[in-house]
Amino acid sequence: MSRDTIVAIATAAGGGAVGIVRVSGPAARFIMQEVCGKALAARHATHLPFLDGRGNPIDDGLAIFFPGPNSYTGEDVLELHGHGGIGVLSAILNRCLLLQLNATGRPAGRIRLAEPGEFTRRAFLNDKLDLAQAEAVADLINAGSERAAQSALASLRGVFSRAVEGLQQQLIDLRVRVEACLDFPEEDLEFIAREGVAQRLLEIQASLKETLLAAQQGAALRDGLRVVLVGAPNVGKSSLLNALSGQEVALVTEIAGTTRDRIVQEIVLQGLVIHVVDTAGLRQTEDAVEQLGIARTWQEVEQAQALLLLRDASGEIAIDRELERRVLERVPPMCQVIEVNNKTDLLPTKRPVPPLSSETNTAVRGSVMISSKTGQGLDQLRAMLIEIAGLSEQPAVGVFSARTRHLQALLQAQADLLAAETHLHQEQLELLAECLGRAQGHLAEITGEFSADDLLGEIFGSFCIGK
Repeated sequence: MSRDTIVAIATAAGGGAVGIVRVSGPAARFIMQEVCGKALAARHATHLPFLDGRGNPIDDGLAIFFPGPNSYTGEDVLELHGHGGIGVLSAILNRCLLLQLNATGRPAGRIRLAEPGEFTRRAFLNDKLDLAQAEAVADLINAGSERAAQSALASLRGVFSRAVEGLQQQLIDLRVRVEACLDFPEEDLEFIAREGVAQRLLEIQASLKETLLAAQQGAALRDGLRVVLVGAPNVGKSSLLNALSGQEVALVTEIAGTTRDRIVQEIVLQGLVIHVVDTAGLRQTEDAVEQLGIARTWQEVEQAQALLLLRDASGEIAIDRELERRVLERVPPMCQVIEVNNKTDLLPTKRPVPPLSSETNTAVRGSVMISSKTGQGLDQLRAMLIEIAGLSEQPAVGVFSARTRHLQALLQAQADLLAAETHLHQEQLELLAECLGRAQGHLAEITGEFSADDLLGEIFGSFCIGK
């Protein structure tokens, strides 16, 4: 742990009514004495002048001292609340930084400007927050909607961490039973049956699936939901993009293959940012440029969080079952698919609705009949997207802020548990134990029990200075 004392302006750049200079580290008490002119009562706001080196006031404001370890960082922390002008705050900041030039009796270590996220990093290193909670601090600051802020606050309060810790405890319990079985190989199968290993493994898988779903919803709230429009040429992908965005974003013609490249448009539904991606129609073609566009379509399919599989409900363009099968095979594990039957305005009144795909696929969430031209069914489609993201009229219970690395760790743990189930059925108990250990290791990465320094640098480097 660094013995440096760090200082930074903790409020946003620019003029404001109030600005805060934050100090953390072993010299915080010395800085308090020099700038405030006296020792302060712990955790009490004291109104006083902030003094320069000659004892003259720089500003007039509130000072609060938080002795460690009962502080945000776990160290001695001093906060100086002054007026929000950049000149005033810079003068207070420089006063703190220059104290090291003439300090006597000051604790060892430098007084320096804080790096981005360094206050929160110290909170993590001092066990005030785990890594998921620390990341939630930045998510709360950057939340673009009330619901995103609620999910970030849930993570900061430990909802996500407790879910992960619960899974780890279940795994530890199961690993103890399996390892005990390995110590008595002569009765291993009887021991496995008696300890209910198979049932316990299924319970862990169910708990992990629930946590993964909540994390996926939290990631959508944090980063926005990436929705990819896919289908054959001329089924109405570009028309749907225009209808959802409320403006002519994509060129629409009757010529097949008009869209040669992906078009991304952001829309906002109930505070949720949705990145709608229009793609080139999937078909066999000799056009080299269109082939490049189709290759990018497949790339978008493999990265989608939600996928709208479009069809021509009028029947003018036949449903390509083989194409749909290929699309469903390439969607990511957590991607959810909506079958969208477009052009209902062209349906003859007595013509039956074309049947949906009979294939069973857990990724397919449902279907909707729409007309991009008249707007029929668009409200239902929007509601389905909101539901996929974990939003409804009431906030989803248990949703917390999550990041891509969290989802990856949960997916890796899920894969390990599926492999463990296979080894259990094949009576390969050593491999079963190894898979359980790997799953626990992936879960530990989320809360930071095992974290490389470069990962910590990347995470906290994305924070603002002063936090």
